[in-house]
Amino acid sequence: MEIILKQDIAKLGYTNDLINVKDGYARNYLIPQGYAILATETNKKIRTENLKQKSFKEEKIIKEAEILAKAIENITVKIGAKAATTGKIFGSVNTIQIAEAIKEQFSYDVDRRRITLDGDNIKDIGVYKAKINLHKEISVEINFEVFAE
Repeated sequence: MEIILKQDIAKLGYTNDLINVKDGYARNYLIPQGYAILATETNKKIRTENLKQKSFKEEKIIKEAEILAKAIENITVKIGAKAATTGKIFGSVNTIQIAEAIKEQFSYDVDRRRITLDGDNIKDIGVYKAKINLHKEISVEINFEVFAE
């Protein structure tokens, strides 16, 4: 079934993308949740008009994302956590803490939902990498260090 996405969905597509998915997935999940609409001829025409109007705004957003990517490309974020003597931390480090640390240490505002970690949760002291998707075309990897407080 051909659908038009109304918002970004991880591992599926971005807003206004025209994609094919299985009928049941579209009818039972994407459309009722408001994540997508059917790709009828009328909706396709509306989509093309929306894309024309957004192209100018998109260029500005891409430029801002490129500037931010260059700025945060080589930074190392330090995150303090309570830890045992063995190097295990109590709890885990997640994307919320990384986003807050970037804002606090470097004054760059990064949405936590745009940050992905290598593993699910970070539970040890050490240096790790996180990927930040600033735009669908622009992503940057940063290093972050978890240290014992």
